[in-house]
Amino acid sequence: MRRVVVTGYGIVSSLGNSIEAAFGRLKELRNCVEASEALKGYKGLQTCLWAPARFERPPEYTRKVIRTMSPVSIMALNATEQALSQAGLLGDPEVRGGRMGVAYGSCSGGVEANADFYTVLVNNEVKNVTSATYIKMMAHTCAVNLSVHFGTTGRLLPTGTACTSGSLAIGESYESIAWGRQDMMIAGGAEEFSPTQVAVFDTLFATSRRNDSPELTPRAFDSERDGLVIGDGAATLVLEEREHALARGAEILAEIVGFGTNTDGRHVTQPNPETQARAIRLALDSANLSPRDVGYVNAHGTATELGDIAEGTALASVFGEARPPVSTIKNYTGHTLGACGAIEAAMSIEMMRHNWFAPNLNLDNPDPRCGEHDFIVGGGREMEAEHIMSNNFAFGGVNTSLIFRKA
Repeated sequence: MRRVVVTGYGIVSSLGNSIEAAFGRLKELRNCVEASEALKGYKGLQTCLWAPARFERPPEYTRKVIRTMSPVSIMALNATEQALSQAGLLGDPEVRGGRMGVAYGSCSGGVEANADFYTVLVNNEVKNVTSATYIKMMAHTCAVNLSVHFGTTGRLLPTGTACTSGSLAIGESYESIAWGRQDMMIAGGAEEFSPTQVAVFDTLFATSRRNDSPELTPRAFDSERDGLVIGDGAATLVLEEREHALARGAEILAEIVGFGTNTDGRHVTQPNPETQARAIRLALDSANLSPRDVGYVNAHGTATELGDIAEGTALASVFGEARPPVSTIKNYTGHTLGACGAIEAAMSIEMMRHNWFAPNLNLDNPDPRCGEHDFIVGGGREMEAEHIMSNNFAFGGVNTSLIFRKA
């Protein structure tokens, strides 16, 4: 198999709209959760919390440029431009030559476009539907819009797998390059905020109700957790075959050395720690590493009871006494759904590059039901890690585990 490296990444998130800004905010040790006045207006919602990406559309994104894009695709476009620019590939003819593909995902397409589409059924009239409505709302809207905008002619791999959309896109891209199907891939995930997403988790009693103290939530793995907070954003990684990157003088940010994915095959919304552990072991096996070789784990960390206990149990069963340091980005950004796997992978790599790993915000009393772990707390941890792992798990029982090696 060929070696696969990361040569660029970009981000749009509540932490910031560049990797540098996001990492700087991470080091401030403050979350990005706010109380939303708009959410207070929805009857029946128990939560009014969110973690929004403050993203303003650049003036060069004219109507012609974004005619078929909803906010989810526009954020994906911006994150991808950042990543391609860092990789030295923005505007490069090789992007269009067939050896670069796109793997990108989200939970759903454009929310407003979906609403416009279904007014046909609700009102029995075709009023709000335009020639671009379906393109904005379809599940693979990000992947298609990125491919068309940048002119890629390689493979297209949409990954609409809920909260593993971004991580699965990275894993599928890794395998596409490792197996020689592509030389380069645009990989990532995005999600635009919608009250409907909040409502889904609210009806499952899975959202945080700390409406008067947003700075204290989410609190993944804490015994006083009370649920997740929905956020939004996008992140893109440019992956490349190592010799191809070296030949053109690209800076290598990290190397992907392991990927594992499987499904629970048991329940749509109740995670299975046994199959989660198996996905983690698949990643270790593909990287030819032992549990003791992993220097840090970025956890999925939903801050829900079922999610935290299942993930903690899975980690404990795999790592045992090795106990690598563990923290989660979601205590800062909230749960960004289809974007989280890509955002968390990018931030994990950035932390590895700076030899500093963020602590778990609001983790005061670890829940013993999650198992014994070296949870990072306090002011963060300065340390070197040659290998790091980023795990994500999704509705439908989709499990992913990625392992990166320091460049």
